[in-house]
Amino acid sequence: MSEHEPTKGGSQGAPDEDVIELATKIFDLARQGETETLTAYLDAGVPANLTNDRGDTLVMLAAYHGHAVTVTALLARGAEADRANDRGQTPLAGAVFKGEEAVIRALLAGGADPTAGTPSAVDTARMFAKADLLELFGAE
Repeated sequence: MSEHEPTKGGSQGAPDEDVIELATKIFDLARQGETETLTAYLDAGVPANLTNDRGDTLVMLAAYHGHAVTVTALLARGAEADRANDRGQTPLAGAVFKGEEAVIRALLAGGADPTAGTPSAVDTARMFAKADLLELFGAE
């Protein structure tokens, strides 16, 4: 294709419809905890830190929906444990909000910082009076 030919599905620089469809599928795999299929895409070259239009990463979506195994697999493939979305929220704070203890432990094992983000996981644990999590985070 020469640089003067239009791209499939729209104007120059706009994402191809097939790319958008694939990205949507990959985000759904993270939400659903379909670890095996998701990791096959990552192993084939999909970026581990792929983000959607709200800045949510695959880790954020897997964490928020309670999929600790998926979170662990993403982190093992280079995904950032603390990448905040466009609202400043981190996967760890989302897991605290949702009460996902296995995800919290997976994120901590993957290097997540309980003080990162706005509100941080520590702030979220305080907000919901989760003394056990504050102790886990080494906070008061």
